[in-house]
Amino acid sequence: MLLGALLVLLVLGGAAPASAHAALRDSDPEDGSVVKSAPRHLTLTFTESVGLLDDSFRVYGPDNRRVHLGEPQHADGASDTARADLPGDLADGTYTVAWRVVSADSHPVSGAFTFSIGAPSPTPPAAPADHAEHPVTKSLYDTGRHLAYIAAALLIGTAAFAALCRPPDPAPLRLPLLTGWWTLLTATTALLVLRAPYENGTSPATALDLQAFTDTLTGRPGVALLTRLALLSAAALLVPLLRRRDPRTRLQAGAALAIALALTWAAAEHASAGIQVPLAMTSSVLHLLAMACWLGGLTALLLTLHRAKTPPPTATVTRFSRLAFASVAVLVVTGVYQSWRGLGSWSALTGTSYGRTLTVKLAATLFLLSAAALSRRWTALLAAPAVVEERVPELVGASGAPPDPEPRPVASPTYGPDGPDGPEEPEDRHRRALRRSVLAEAVVAVAVLLVTTVLTGTLPARAEAEAAKAPEPQVAGLPGAEAFTVPYDVGTPGGRGTVQLTMDPGRVGENGLQAVVFGPRGALTSVPELRASFTLAAKDIGPIDAKLTDRGGYWATSDLNLPLEGTWTMKLTIRVSEVDQVSGTRQVEITR
Repeated sequence: MLLGALLVLLVLGGAAPASAHAALRDSDPEDGSVVKSAPRHLTLTFTESVGLLDDSFRVYGPDNRRVHLGEPQHADGASDTARADLPGDLADGTYTVAWRVVSADSHPVSGAFTFSIGAPSPTPPAAPADHAEHPVTKSLYDTGRHLAYIAAALLIGTAAFAALCRPPDPAPLRLPLLTGWWTLLTATTALLVLRAPYENGTSPATALDLQAFTDTLTGRPGVALLTRLALLSAAALLVPLLRRRDPRTRLQAGAALAIALALTWAAAEHASAGIQVPLAMTSSVLHLLAMACWLGGLTALLLTLHRAKTPPPTATVTRFSRLAFASVAVLVVTGVYQSWRGLGSWSALTGTSYGRTLTVKLAATLFLLSAAALSRRWTALLAAPAVVEERVPELVGASGAPPDPEPRPVASPTYGPDGPDGPEEPEDRHRRALRRSVLAEAVVAVAVLLVTTVLTGTLPARAEAEAAKAPEPQVAGLPGAEAFTVPYDVGTPGGRGTVQLTMDPGRVGENGLQAVVFGPRGALTSVPELRASFTLAAKDIGPIDAKLTDRGGYWATSDLNLPLEGTWTMKLTIRVSEVDQVSGTRQVEITR
């Protein structure tokens, strides 16, 4: 229990729903490139293996119509690629490619890029916004993932506490066992039903599509969820049969079920892809089991201390202290390995979002260590045997005369909080203090879990570094046109991205302006309103409204008149919802 906090020292790095999403490493044709003739294939290469969807590619031609493609497949059998065949009669112009795949950690990822055949089009086509994640589906699915993870910890940890710590009154453990089993069963069922909408980025209502649901059952995440349901059903059937067996048989059966449950996470998430897969999967399983024994066992101990008819004996508390210490040792080793796998370098600890979130979790660990140290101290006091000192009356007189028959005054006993009914026993005082410290430890652990849920949705530093090697998405423009990117962030979920603009010709007089809005992770998106105005402060001209209009996925104007050369200030206003908008400025050099 002393090092119980180190569970979170890189704690849920591998046990929690894995946070390592696939990132696009390369594309063929390359983003923003101009090729002489139509390519035969579209090929994407990712930082880890990916799963393909029926709708993994959407390609829109210069006329903004969707291009018919072949069935998505892996290129040359490589699991970290996605390929689709292109028709051979593609016209010259700019094509926009919107893609969506499922990364090895079961998270769908999407993005977009453009390429041109022959010469770029004046205005690039845009994909509809429904190819991005559906916010309701994503929220429901993420909630189910975290509930399943917590329920597994409660179920496995409580069972381990009952089997290994052997409390004399197991009645208080019935509630967490049933709660963990039912919650895990319900959450897993919900995840299986929502899997197809989650992968395809559609609303929860599309879960009723029987064909999409059937397709889900053939993918690795779907098989893992089905296996988890089967294991939970088997556990419910085996419990009555194992009651008549000897404790060793029950322990072996429970351990086998726990390992199998942990494998349903490891086999469908990031540990199953990338570098050192066998070692990573073993580490992930051990990490989850150790976390469950510590955190779920801590909950079981807390309930036993508060609700058992008779206080648990010192031996029960001591056994859990040893179990927690062993669990923490496993957590430290596996956590360090998994964090190295996710970070890739020490500099990423402060230079990336993943590293900074991990740093916050390490700080929270210090508080958890303090609470765990108190629990360890009170456990040691409970285990220490009571020492009773007896005072032998001294003989009075050198000749051995009998002692004084008058009784000597005896000091009044020190009463505890129970009042004058009797002094408080040290064991009762230590046990009450242990209850308080265990409760504090559990509260801090919940706070750490909240930080961890943020980490599970953060792109790991190693994948971020590999993705950074790929060029940023660009919008192809006309030769001589000026292209630039304006980032934006309104501070709300999904409110961050970039606006990529092309100005043609970027000179005095009539200009065309095209703008494409990209959301998080480079996915093409649509916004309710996009405004641009130009001001030449040196000549006191402006603001001139560009009068951008929505052209079905992108914004454009062809009659922006900038009458003088100089450094113009472009003000861009992006409204992403009815109430959320942000403005930014950029200097644009206009020449003759």
